[in-house]
Amino acid sequence: MIGGGAAGFFLAVNLKEMMPKMQVDIFERSSRVLAKVEVSGGGRCNCTNSFERVGDLSQVYPRGHRLMKRLFNVFDYRDAYEWFERHGVPLVTQDDDCVFPCAQDSHAIIDCFLSLAKRYLINIYRGRKIQSLDDVKDYDYVAVTTGGSPKGEGLRWLEAAGHEIVQPVPSLFTFSVGDSRLHDLQGLVVHDTMVRIPATTFRAEGPLLVTHWGVSGPAILKLSSYAARYLAECGYRSAFNVNWLNRNESDVQTMLGEQMIRQPQKLLTTWNPFGLQQRLWAWLLEKALSGRRQIRWGELSKKDVNRVVNVLVNDTFQIDGHAPFKDEFVTCGGVSLMAVNPSTLESRHVPGLFFAGEVLDVDGITGGFNFQAAWTTAYVVSRSICDASI
Repeated sequence: MIGGGAAGFFLAVNLKEMMPKMQVDIFERSSRVLAKVEVSGGGRCNCTNSFERVGDLSQVYPRGHRLMKRLFNVFDYRDAYEWFERHGVPLVTQDDDCVFPCAQDSHAIIDCFLSLAKRYLINIYRGRKIQSLDDVKDYDYVAVTTGGSPKGEGLRWLEAAGHEIVQPVPSLFTFSVGDSRLHDLQGLVVHDTMVRIPATTFRAEGPLLVTHWGVSGPAILKLSSYAARYLAECGYRSAFNVNWLNRNESDVQTMLGEQMIRQPQKLLTTWNPFGLQQRLWAWLLEKALSGRRQIRWGELSKKDVNRVVNVLVNDTFQIDGHAPFKDEFVTCGGVSLMAVNPSTLESRHVPGLFFAGEVLDVDGITGGFNFQAAWTTAYVVSRSICDASI
């Protein structure tokens, strides 16, 4: 195994359970193992998803959904859930379909992997960087589970061996926004928004968090995943729209018209028909009405209504760069899926060489989908090696 990580440990454990007499070694370039697992999900490790609201895998895997659909026939999210519970990690599914250890602590996953590695006599070599296939020439089978390579350097030795590489670019990142007015809302969470990039099909729904540098939250992270390559090509300079209500324009127009009839004497700032936080509602009104605060519902002109509707459902901001959290960094790109056998994940160029996890050009949106891709691809590789060695 080259590169431990979640996929590497999962692969190694399954391989030893399938082939107890096989020697399995993990080479980890870092002095720490499973560091990314430790910080994932805010330290709780969102290890998979119930997929309850996923109608098509393309919704959650912007790249690699066809491969994932195929591999789910071998090992899917239900299998992963059962696997962890069988290995002593009880799980719980939240209302948003994200799955966490009942302990709400990523160390439940880490301790599981490390204890199983110890039980099965899996050797872990830390601080060992593999730079060519010659470094592992004495092994019958090699599985590369090095994770993402944001700048691509970690993939050059694989490219030199004949593998097509899809240029890695960031995915799952927050947006830096230079608009100082937005920073007034720092710390605000809006639970149901829709965000999109104009003149494209890229859009996402969910909670949005306003930060001191811009915007974050599931809606933004999902949008960054869908539009990862587009935004990279734009140099992370692009407009984006926020629908603060996640409602269509005509419905909002109708609701405003009803308020004008029912509450004509009430001030807009004190009567909020949409249930938005008062701080956000006042901020949006000031933006739409150029600071006119003491205006009553019955005093709104047609142009005023149009401005309010526009700022509620089509508020526009400018992305001034991406602000990734290094420890949870995800990339799209990696070893091209054309370079591997889609059933076994074995290299088409080097027999006995396999790939699992984020090193492949497969990545998901936030919500446990990337870990599920790691479990699925790792299990398939372990099964493939087992079948090849018989």
